[in-house]
Amino acid sequence: MAQPDLTIYHNSRCSKSRGALELLREQGIEPTIINYLDQPPTVDLLRELLAKLGLGPRDVLRRGEAAYRERGLADPTLTDAQVLAAIAAEPRLLERPIVVSGDRAVLARPPERVLELLVD
Repeated sequence: MAQPDLTIYHNSRCSKSRGALELLREQGIEPTIINYLDQPPTVDLLRELLAKLGLGPRDVLRRGEAAYRERGLADPTLTDAQVLAAIAAEPRLLERPIVVSGDRAVLARPPERVLELLVD
């Protein structure tokens, strides 16, 4: 079986992100690693990721971050475009890790969710 082509949007300071990466490596998979704090995703990339995840912008927000409160992201009147712009401007607001395989993706919380991408 060919090794799947996986990409992980990773934060090395996050235990869940490290755990997902470790699980992939235990399966003999070395994914493409994107340190999304250093390479923030664009709004277009965020839209693409959300489509693959089957989630909305609010589903991937880290509500415990100071930036969540500072930017008033709890406001239910904010549009998806406004939420996406906030995540693109402050990538620490993005829940992690997100692991992508082709047209599928998982938010690997818990990290074991990455294994879902390894089955057809």
